[in-house]
Amino acid sequence: MHPAIDDDKHREKVALFRYGLIADLIHLPPGERGLYAKLGEKAAREHEIPGTLRRRVAAETMRGWLSDWRKGGFDALLPKTRSDAGQARAIPPAIADMLVHMKDENRALTVPLVIEKAMGSGAVPEGLVLAPATVHRLLSRHGLMRAAPEEGSSKDRRRFAFEKAGELWMSDVMHGPSVVVDGKKKRKTYLIALLDDATRVVTHAAFAVSENTAAFLPVLEQAVRRRGLPKRLYVDNGAVYRSQHLALVCAKLGVTLIHARPYMPQGKGKIERFFRTVRMQLLPTLGEVDMKSLEAINRRLWAWVEGEYHQSPHKGIDGRTPADAWMMASDELKLASGTRPQPMPKACD
Repeated sequence: MHPAIDDDKHREKVALFRYGLIADLIHLPPGERGLYAKLGEKAAREHEIPGTLRRRVAAETMRGWLSDWRKGGFDALLPKTRSDAGQARAIPPAIADMLVHMKDENRALTVPLVIEKAMGSGAVPEGLVLAPATVHRLLSRHGLMRAAPEEGSSKDRRRFAFEKAGELWMSDVMHGPSVVVDGKKKRKTYLIALLDDATRVVTHAAFAVSENTAAFLPVLEQAVRRRGLPKRLYVDNGAVYRSQHLALVCAKLGVTLIHARPYMPQGKGKIERFFRTVRMQLLPTLGEVDMKSLEAINRRLWAWVEGEYHQSPHKGIDGRTPADAWMMASDELKLASGTRPQPMPKACD
């Protein structure tokens, strides 16, 4: 995701959170008696606050938001942008992916060592400052700053992984490149993907020109046709996954729809690693011919998924390939009516 887009979405989430806390107070006349008592009640509760682990908001802070809203409406609740946004403190997406990959591969690395390794790679543009605090925030957002299990620990670091294919699929959306649509102008794309938790197999994925339920449902349908029915579908709280239509589809299929807790990065780590692999290994290899249509970029995507990603050893599944893991763990799959899981294709010579 582009940093500016990411920042705009975060600011909007923060403003919506602030509005949610004061929405029942905005129509009270200024100076209304009992206002501070109402604010005190809200201050005593715990809240899921975007972008922070804090759980409480002070009454005076909410009073300030109420005052801001009365002066400038919703826009006044948006967090102020930093004057240095997009400059040295913003890490380009390719470098951010590299930093996250380095830390994910070796959890023992401290933030200074991650920065030192990145600077020594030759990939960091001249003049780009990797401030420790900025890198720490980046790694924290990806859930990589928690203590790693000790060597020889009996605790399985994959303790949240399922054993059988189809027990849980997860889905998310990644911002993709622009492609030509209908032979006319370029449109921004979004990569919608479904990943099997136990095997890391991509049950289906496709680039689309929107990130809504209408774009997601055909991807889900193809995944079910290819790989059978999952027992659970784990998604975030984006609008694409919050529609009543999707809930109804899952209910009719007997699939338990699970929404992640807001602003908790841990649950999305596996599919975010897949997206990072897409950005690092696939996107840099796309040529002009791959951008001529949605069909072209999706053909290229699936050639890479089936021929490279599914055939590459994966640390998270004990060094097996997703193809091998699927063959070992897909014996209990439940099939949708009229469908059967497709066998994993062989790697091309």
